Amino acid sequence: MHFLVSNDDGYLAPGLLALVNALRPLGKITVIAPEQNHSGASNSLTLSRPLSIHRVAGGERDGFLFVNGTPTDCVHIALTGFLEEMPDYVISGINQGENMGEDVLYSGTVAAAIEGVMFGIPSIAFSQVDRGWAKIEDAARTAHDVVKHAIEHGLPTGSGYHAPLINVNLPNHSYESLKGWRVTRLGNRHPSQPVIMQKSPRGDAIYWIGPAGEAKDASDGTDFDAINHGYLSLTPLQLNLSDEQRRLSMLSSNWNRG
Repeated sequence: MHFLVSNDDGYLAPGLLALVNALRPLGKITVIAPEQNHSGASNSLTLSRPLSIHRVAGGERDGFLFVNGTPTDCVHIALTGFLEEMPDYVISGINQGENMGEDVLYSGTVAAAIEGVMFGIPSIAFSQVDRGWAKIEDAARTAHDVVKHAIEHGLPTGSGYHAPLINVNLPNHSYESLKGWRVTRLGNRHPSQPVIMQKSPRGDAIYWIGPAGEAKDASDGTDFDAINHGYLSLTPLQLNLSDEQRRLSMLSSNWNRG
């Protein structure tokens, strides 16, 4: 079993190291991660400049590869020529901070997994809900269990034509206190909080993107609800963004012309 592991917090992130160490008993691991933090990079590819791959020599990250690009760059390069063999799984994370609801549209962690799926490889994205890396070894131990279960039982196929994609959110609990696993759907957030405006030293206005909004739909069955009740959240995702109900409504309302 061969795992391609990436993330969006960068190759020095404690979550990446904990995940890699937890997965080592399950098979061969290739780590290709961003050189720097790329949280919020979504599925962006670097097209304006060339990219370089460097290898860590020595220390606890010995053999890790890092790229001066985005999470998607890392997986894309790996799968389109760098690796001599295609991996069996793409595993992304463990991210510092939740990726629930609309977060998945911005997340570089989820984007790395999506890139694997686009090349036909089953992929799993892991995120720890609270920032700060508390209980990260416990989260990694749980991630090991999820991947082991996927290997032994397979990831269910859906209605789409892409490989399976699972988004996993882990509460910052001890391994023993985790209540269990819940298969969920994405919840929904209120709009993001306002942009934060400041002044540069030269007096120019500068802006910081505000924090994410609070949960709007955290009802039973959502990722928010599972986390709120002390469970791990497993959300199957698909890449087809077509709104079938709205498409049928438009067809019946004479939107087709010519």
